[in-house]
Amino acid sequence: MAITAQDVKELREKTGCGMMDCKKALAASEGNMEKAIEWLREKGLAASVKKSGRIAAEGMAYATVIDGIGVVVEINSETDFVSRNEKFIGFVKGVANTVAKEAPADLDALLECKYDGTELTVAQQRQEMVLVIGENIQVRRFARFATGTSVSYVHAGGKIGVLVNLEVTGGIDATEIGKDMAMQIAALNPRFLDKSQVTQDVLDQEKHIMLVQMDNDPKMSNKPQTVKEKIVMGKLNKFYAENCLLQQEFVKDNSMTVEQYMNSAAKALGGTVKLVDAVRFEKGEGIEKKQENFAEEIAKQLQQA
Repeated sequence: MAITAQDVKELREKTGCGMMDCKKALAASEGNMEKAIEWLREKGLAASVKKSGRIAAEGMAYATVIDGIGVVVEINSETDFVSRNEKFIGFVKGVANTVAKEAPADLDALLECKYDGTELTVAQQRQEMVLVIGENIQVRRFARFATGTSVSYVHAGGKIGVLVNLEVTGGIDATEIGKDMAMQIAALNPRFLDKSQVTQDVLDQEKHIMLVQMDNDPKMSNKPQTVKEKIVMGKLNKFYAENCLLQQEFVKDNSMTVEQYMNSAAKALGGTVKLVDAVRFEKGEGIEKKQENFAEEIAKQLQQA
């Protein structure tokens, strides 16, 4: 029986196994879908299916620079204990190496890339890690900078990974400047890199909130609207200082902004530095963690016994 691409796709969707494994399973089962699933389970390849529904909100955010290419990735596990496992950390670094080497367009493309140093895809290697470690593991996201000067920073053993991309002139070594900026991003998590990125709808929302606050303040509510508008415009500078990286106070020296530090440090080295982009990944960010109530769980088990 001929095995079609649709058959392989269907089996892959049902099991989460790699494309080549699904093709082998269908060939060994003469195209029978149920037998193919059983074949994969017998080989241990489909053991990760049951685990795939479990919430993976721990793990590691990792940033690095490989042969001048900046990479930041987030790989999730179910427990913090596993995130400190050497094999898990090795897998994270292997994914980063793959991103640097293969330049995948998106996450789907990354999963189909050959995992660095093996003949397996990243998806297949992930399944191998699930089988070895016994937890749901997910490759969640990545970013890659192929041009300019990239500087990486990993905070608290993988809680936060930051990648800063700079345009550097004058032949200077801007590593320390980039590291300081990355640490600032890790610590304060600015919404924007520069005030020029703040969109009009965000400004309008902030202005609205400030005006409502003044209307609710007995000392300010009776002031003319024109006066309130001027006060709002003055307060926007504070908004920029709190939410925009380059306008923030520099953590290491609050007498200057990050932008002033960047410019003065570069000038002292005999060159210039311009911030092009930056990415900050925090492990588990935005993933809803399952809250376990062990008392309720035990009670349910006792009722079922």
